[in-house]
Amino acid sequence: MIIAKTREEIELMREAALVVSKTLGEVAKAVKPGVTTLQLDKIAEACIRDQGAIPGFLGLYDFPNTLCMSPNSQVVHGIPNSTPLVEGDIISIDCGAIKHGFYGDHAYTFAIGEIAPETEKLLQVTKESLYVGIKELKIGNRVGDVGYAIQKYCEDHGYGVVRELVGHGLGRVMHEDPRDAKLWQTRTRQKIY
Repeated sequence: MIIAKTREEIELMREAALVVSKTLGEVAKAVKPGVTTLQLDKIAEACIRDQGAIPGFLGLYDFPNTLCMSPNSQVVHGIPNSTPLVEGDIISIDCGAIKHGFYGDHAYTFAIGEIAPETEKLLQVTKESLYVGIKELKIGNRVGDVGYAIQKYCEDHGYGVVRELVGHGLGRVMHEDPRDAKLWQTRTRQKIY
């Protein structure tokens, strides 16, 4: 069941989301060849705590870090490690924070230095697909309309989507409806992030 939020709750969620945005902005300053994802994770944890918030991923489903870091072709929910980033890499950085009892959660994919033209195109099309999906957020549409618009846009540009992974609602818990609860239960049992 989707949990409707009051205006006050939406404002609290916005504050949590701003913590995440500011944190990703601080992390972005350190994203460069030679830095490790563990170093970026430490920056993120300090930034979140400095804003009076709590890291939203740390300990969630036994996840051991503040950020989910997914380099190159790794799809999502990677665990930070001591491998340095290399010129030409891309890294998806997923960040969550809890403030005033509500979660903020979003991700951004960063280029490490100069990247290949085909990788640049991938980043451009996927970012554009976000805005295509946002346009479908209107009265009378369903969540599936948003997903369909994003999928069609990506496929029309020669890319596919990972059907096993879905978005999720957000609020007082990290994964509210609409979501694929079975997927998260499986991850929890198998400790696959």
